[in-house]
Amino acid sequence: MEISLIAAFDKNQAIGKNGDLPWHLSSDLKHFKNITTGNTIVMGRKTFDSIGRALPNRKNIVLTRNLKWQCEGVVTINDVNDIFEICKNDSEIFVIGGAEIYNAFLEIATKMILSYVETEVKDADAFFPKFKSENWKIMDESEIIKEENDDFSYKIITLEKSTK
Repeated sequence: MEISLIAAFDKNQAIGKNGDLPWHLSSDLKHFKNITTGNTIVMGRKTFDSIGRALPNRKNIVLTRNLKWQCEGVVTINDVNDIFEICKNDSEIFVIGGAEIYNAFLEIATKMILSYVETEVKDADAFFPKFKSENWKIMDESEIIKEENDDFSYKIITLEKSTK
């Protein structure tokens, strides 16, 4: 099973502000949808709340400390390691945030699909965890992307954990 972190962040690795994405990148959202549709996504409860519903055509898993939290169409787990039993038949799962969830999965992740957004968010309050770039190798890097409905330009870099 491949565990992939998928995120968009600014020059300071900011991913959120006031419980929401700090930008609108229509083309990056399409990219996210294309990659995750038909697969399993894992998120924290706050991320789930910001989306407001289970995302269609995906197995939605919410990792939360709240043992009583439930929602229709969502599998709830309370421990990162529960993922291995629940997803034992999945070839790849996508961790979609937020900050605490990325941090919880960083050590066991084998791949990262990161959108580097050309901006600095003022007063950001959620950040992608720091990682050692020497532990990851670049497998793919897009050209700079900025489509009509994108607030900023960005590029997508796919990294795989080094096996050295």
